[in-house]
Amino acid sequence: MKENLLLLHGALGSDKQLRGLARDLSQFYQVHTFSFGGHGGRELTPNSFTMTAFAQEVTDYIREKNLPAVHAFGYSMGGYAALLAASQAPGLLKSVTTLGTKFDWSPETAAAENKLLDAAKIREKVPQFAEQLSQTHAPTDWTAVLDATRQMMLELGQNPPLTPAMLTKITIPVQILVGELDKTAGVDGSSLFASYLPEATFEILMNTPHPLERVNPDELVQRISRFIQGAA
Repeated sequence: MKENLLLLHGALGSDKQLRGLARDLSQFYQVHTFSFGGHGGRELTPNSFTMTAFAQEVTDYIREKNLPAVHAFGYSMGGYAALLAASQAPGLLKSVTTLGTKFDWSPETAAAENKLLDAAKIREKVPQFAEQLSQTHAPTDWTAVLDATRQMMLELGQNPPLTPAMLTKITIPVQILVGELDKTAGVDGSSLFASYLPEATFEILMNTPHPLERVNPDELVQRISRFIQGAA
């Protein structure tokens, strides 16, 4: 029987972002995906658009599907939610792989990220991205998702839920992957936070930036599969 693998998307994305990866991994695992609240056309409720709420969605999904302990892969925000879920509900996750997940949140880093989420500038400078966001989140207005994401980031900067002390209590195997050219997650920050995890491995994907579509899919599948085999 195939083991269960839950794939979690990044900020401003949806489960559609993971379709290719899900297809490639489905030959090895029983793959599960879902869109976080407020994403992919799901209702946006500002009070539930928080990292804590997203982590709760992870644990709720596992319990509602009555799954045994699952392996998880989280891209960017999805990786943060997976690790937060692992810390809040020990026993539900068997291993976690993160890719491009930003861990070093502070008021300064949150403010820097917020500057990149200006709807007017996105429309002007990258209209194709604006159209992509519109299609991804319809019928919800993509600018509402953008605003909610900005607020979530500010909250992360003020009170990041994954503290070094909390990470030291996550005892399942964790694989932290980051692209060499990833300016969002950052190699140094990823390496530092990986060092707090008792059972973590840390790997740099060479010549790789942050966007998931720029990551070599074959290499990613191999790294996820090899890690899960070692963690099983």
